[in-house]
Amino acid sequence: MRLIRSVADLQNKRVLLRADFDVPVVNNKIIDSFRIEKQKENLQYLIQHGARVGIIAHASDISSFGPVVGQLGQILGIDINFVKNLEDFRNIPSVALLENIRSFPGETSNDDALAKNLAAGFDMYVNNAFSVCHRNHASVAAITKYVSGYVGLLLDEEIANLQKAVTAPPEGKVVIIGGAKIETKIPVINNFMGKTQAILTGGVVGNEIRDKSMATHPEVARPIDDVISEGKRLDIGPRTAGLYAKIISQANMVIWNGPMGLFEDERFFHGTRIVAEAIADSNAWTIIGGEDTISAVKKSGINLNKFKFVSTGGGAMLEFLSGKQLPGITALQ
Repeated sequence: MRLIRSVADLQNKRVLLRADFDVPVVNNKIIDSFRIEKQKENLQYLIQHGARVGIIAHASDISSFGPVVGQLGQILGIDINFVKNLEDFRNIPSVALLENIRSFPGETSNDDALAKNLAAGFDMYVNNAFSVCHRNHASVAAITKYVSGYVGLLLDEEIANLQKAVTAPPEGKVVIIGGAKIETKIPVINNFMGKTQAILTGGVVGNEIRDKSMATHPEVARPIDDVISEGKRLDIGPRTAGLYAKIISQANMVIWNGPMGLFEDERFFHGTRIVAEAIADSNAWTIIGGEDTISAVKKSGINLNKFKFVSTGGGAMLEFLSGKQLPGITALQ
């Protein structure tokens, strides 16, 4: 794969940048800018090297970027020209943001015609949106058929850190898997069995694997006590939290995705808080990711800088860790 840093001359080059602006928005106000801030380095790199940048991104909480363009510009520290059609997008003066790409027919079906129209007039394409690399979409996969593709600074960092998580020796490596979407978590557990010292489970995942064969594997740890309300296991119990914290303290690498329970409710937040604090205090190489995981860390009052690497990917991180090929990365090879 070619890295954007490998391009010797970006002066006046027209660069099509797939960015990640899919953040929580309430009443037309961005309430968590983490993913946007992670795009800043790559965007500034392109601008400082003289490129003219057309940005493609999507948002789930709003249909149009219009109401939040000013906020995006403030977070990124630049003036952004907002355009709603492809004709105006091709005539970018410096930095332009195209309307929510999910509003264009053909994006989610990986339509070649849309990809070709997006690429028209651009000299190169840079993917810096790891969080959508597991999507077989026009602005992620098909686009590279029509314009030379490069790996962005953040995407390169994501690949390097998650690959390190997968390939590091089992000794001292601890994987923590929680959350509710068990169908996306079980493949990760399966992929790490035999490749890690311990797999600590919680949340719905910890509950569901009790009756699965993987629960008998020596490295897979499931809760030994629970916080139960109305017949439901809604958090790991204090003995489990203490055991997990001890295992984490002895690790040299920790990978965490998914809270230990219904952390949004303070009554069921204790287990997740203990795990978050143990990882933050650890001397291990720590990698965390997933929207709920990051929300739980922030609720704990822990600065994200306490972790060695924070992935912007949720589903993409899980698919990478499960050993799957991601269409957005494959398209750049």
